[in-house]
Amino acid sequence: MRSPLLAALPFLLLNLACQQSATKSSAPPTTSQTATPVAKPQTATQHGAPISNAPVVDLANLITTPLSFEGQKVIVNGTVRATCQNKGCWMELATGTEEKAPGCRVTFKDYGFFVPRDSAGATARVEAVVKLDTVSKEMVEHWESEGATFALKNPDGTAREIHLVATGVELQR
Repeated sequence: MRSPLLAALPFLLLNLACQQSATKSSAPPTTSQTATPVAKPQTATQHGAPISNAPVVDLANLITTPLSFEGQKVIVNGTVRATCQNKGCWMELATGTEEKAPGCRVTFKDYGFFVPRDSAGATARVEAVVKLDTVSKEMVEHWESEGATFALKNPDGTAREIHLVATGVELQR
């Protein structure tokens, strides 16, 4: 005669198997089942005044046709190529991350604010007035000692440049 326990064994095993299957399906997914990790959120920092509603101008367009924008307040977006390594009192804004990407210098109205010296590589949104300047030989030498570059350097040591005088800058990493 068979014991009642042995007779119930197939049903007990089936029940146990069903419970394990249910537990597995409600368990959190393993690492191989997870989706691609979410990108680290970017952080933005504000320097100077908040950006207003001035007209947005493409930086490449501003660089190729600067006379069209001279004296105007605009908003431009670009990549910070370099910053003053002494105080952060200027930065170079470029159209891309390439070393030779077209760019221009940004200074800050009335020396009223600075950007972090490690801002190179950040994305910047800048509200500024467009100026076309001839930079003196002394200022060229001074800025070059702080890490600046000049695309239009003259034989006498002066340089022509597009210069943005910013009232506000947003940096994003």
